[in-house]
Amino acid sequence: MTKNKLSILFAASECVPLCKTGGLADAVGALPSALSKNSVRSSIILPFYKTLPKDIREKTELVAEFQVSMGWRKQYAGLRKIKYRNRIYYFIDNETYFLRDNLYGYFDDSERYIFFCLAVLESLQYIDGIDIIHCNDWQTALIPTCLNKFYKAKKGYDHIKTVLTIHNLKFQGKLNPPDFMGMLGLNGTEDWLWQIIHGDQANLLKSGLYNADAVTTVSPTYANEIKYAYFGASLERCISDIDHKFSGIINGIDRKTFNPNKDSKIYWNYNSVEEKRKNKDSFLFEYNLPKDDSLLIGMVTRLDEQKGLDLVLYAIDKIMSLPVHFVLLGTGDINYENAFRRIEAKYPDRARCFIMYDDTLAHKIYAASEVFLMPSRFEPCGLGQIIALRYGALPIVRETGGLVDTVSPYNKVTGEGTGFSFSNYNGDELYSTINTAYDVYANHPAHFEGMVERAMSEVFSWDKSAKAYKSLYMDLV
Repeated sequence: MTKNKLSILFAASECVPLCKTGGLADAVGALPSALSKNSVRSSIILPFYKTLPKDIREKTELVAEFQVSMGWRKQYAGLRKIKYRNRIYYFIDNETYFLRDNLYGYFDDSERYIFFCLAVLESLQYIDGIDIIHCNDWQTALIPTCLNKFYKAKKGYDHIKTVLTIHNLKFQGKLNPPDFMGMLGLNGTEDWLWQIIHGDQANLLKSGLYNADAVTTVSPTYANEIKYAYFGASLERCISDIDHKFSGIINGIDRKTFNPNKDSKIYWNYNSVEEKRKNKDSFLFEYNLPKDDSLLIGMVTRLDEQKGLDLVLYAIDKIMSLPVHFVLLGTGDINYENAFRRIEAKYPDRARCFIMYDDTLAHKIYAASEVFLMPSRFEPCGLGQIIALRYGALPIVRETGGLVDTVSPYNKVTGEGTGFSFSNYNGDELYSTINTAYDVYANHPAHFEGMVERAMSEVFSWDKSAKAYKSLYMDLV
């Protein structure tokens, strides 16, 4: 192998445009394309889900069939392959584990992805030339462990390196130790079990931290934050242990998909503040909101405690006392869904809360909003604020994780900045920051418009990230 012809296999549980529940899918879908511009070959391996597009499921080629040992059991696995949009996708087929209506949310999710990890390693016998397996989150974090403990001595495996990217440390893949050891055929005396057992549970993500050749997360600030207990989700000591091989590389966005000058999903294409205003007017008209000088606050979010929704609910009456319109799109926790339905009912002339998933509506909200609310409790990287910047919706963020790395706070003296920020997880601070944003919008329009222009000129593409990942790969081989 020559180092200018690296071949990377991305192992993941989801990937745009085939299967998605969150930002993980966007990252796995976009990074390989950016790497191809840097002379790095890549392919992607996923579970062969029932929910994959019908034409993908029907047109895949069966490459091989084999057995995967799950302790005393032998499970069938089929390796399938398709070339789609100039990329090679592989799939692990097992109807018991993956022929289901959803990607996640089942009692045996840990078992399903333990099987997937083992099947990926077995499948390498039928996939030529892989130098590095790039694993993503807990669902694939067992691959580095099993490669090191069970496969390194086998022909064709000794040169393979692994990278593990943590997209959200909160999700770790936990199960009872006896169940885990039974699935891997362990007897409980192995001297490396400390790498997997955490407290009274087996922890798949922890095992990947110690066994991957390099570990990354999706922003430099988050990489530092998770070394401390508040953000570390009980793994902060483990993160500190691996500091020598740990780094933060900021995610990007697909600037072709998110391009207000060519986006077919929005009302009017634009590349200036003046043209952007037409999208706000059209949005207000479509959703029967009064056309006035109110500040349009947008949110597009998963309805989860992580996203700072408790702060919004605490401060909403004070927020709505300002001349603002409030628009939210998202699904998730039923308690939050109902809370935002009540907000719309309370403020029918100034609030719209869409409890649904609608990608076209999301684009319209980005294009119409003057500010974009993202007051997260923690945020590994965040894509919403980066998309908002691209569309000239100034982010209002809490200073955490990737939000710190992507949003420059407003300076009232110079007018500089690309958004507004606050430091403490506090509803009154959130309200005060929104009040500041409104004041700049209403009373300092030159500052506000300058910030919008500056935000739209920011470049958070995958190109810079891809160069960082290529450098990381090159150091490993």
